[in-house]
Amino acid sequence: MAQVTINENEVDIVIGALHSDLKSFLNEWKPIFSRFHLIIVKDPDLKEELQIPGGFSADVYTKSDIERVVGSSAVLFSGYSCRYFGFLVSRKKYVVCVDDDCVPAKDTAGNMVDPVAQHIVNLKTPATPFFFNTLYDPFRKGADFVRGYPFSLRTGVDCALSCGLWLNLADLDAPTQALKPKERNTRYVDAVLTVPVRSMLPVSGINIAFNREAIGPALVPALKLAGEGKFRWETVEDIWSGMCVKVICDHLALGVKSGLPYVWRTERGNAIESLKKEWEGVKLMEEVVPFFQSVRFSQSATTAEACVLEMAKTVKEKLGKVDPMFSRAAEAMEEWVKLWKSVGSS
Repeated sequence: MAQVTINENEVDIVIGALHSDLKSFLNEWKPIFSRFHLIIVKDPDLKEELQIPGGFSADVYTKSDIERVVGSSAVLFSGYSCRYFGFLVSRKKYVVCVDDDCVPAKDTAGNMVDPVAQHIVNLKTPATPFFFNTLYDPFRKGADFVRGYPFSLRTGVDCALSCGLWLNLADLDAPTQALKPKERNTRYVDAVLTVPVRSMLPVSGINIAFNREAIGPALVPALKLAGEGKFRWETVEDIWSGMCVKVICDHLALGVKSGLPYVWRTERGNAIESLKKEWEGVKLMEEVVPFFQSVRFSQSATTAEACVLEMAKTVKEKLGKVDPMFSRAAEAMEEWVKLWKSVGSS
């Protein structure tokens, strides 16, 4: 890992609470999370009171807090989208987000992985989106730029988004998991790479971190499936948000990294039952990916907020006719920017 100073006062850890009993989850993470400020957002659909152990510096937000802050809004904060409220109210430069069904992973030497530290290293070291380095991250200890890499590009660009991975239950879609019910990810690949410019990727919200000052408004809770459930493979909100972030990062000359750190995902859910809910999202992706590949912004769009507003207009014009869900997503994107300006930057 590169040598980077981690300032606890620059980091918020956001947890979307879809389970009421967080004792086991937080106790597993205590050696890592106890150094940092936590923002815990309770899913508005969750009826039971949250059970949170001591030993943490945490702010907890419930349905009444969300309604008080955002009022009547087209933005929906239910299910996994509740975490976006944490993004909105955070005041830190860096935000780290881990799902509440994950525990710390171990590397190949059996050491506990500190995802917060690795995410911050990813975000604080440059990204190289304009020319692929075959030794992956040239800023890691023991690595460098290979022969033939242009010296004019070796300074890299700021990294805005760090996408971590998962051991055990990988973030597969419901059809794949249903077809391969015993499939588990046991490969710990000790690598970080920059996703090249104009290359799309499915961003999983399970284990991510981002520079809130650079691209916070681009992580937008917009696309909600009609039958969206409470398991990751029953949603596409993070996939849509991730594609928004990627094209905006490309336009603003910011980097996106994927790879380390890993978390361990625990077993839950029924892929076959979930398939009934997610199939709608699987089909929509065939329309969504070509759309994002074609997105271009004006030269006047120099902030994440401006890019989201331009994209919302294009979504409405080009995808609104495909499915009314996209028109609702465009409306939510516009509303999100208003919320960010009134709440997120106050």
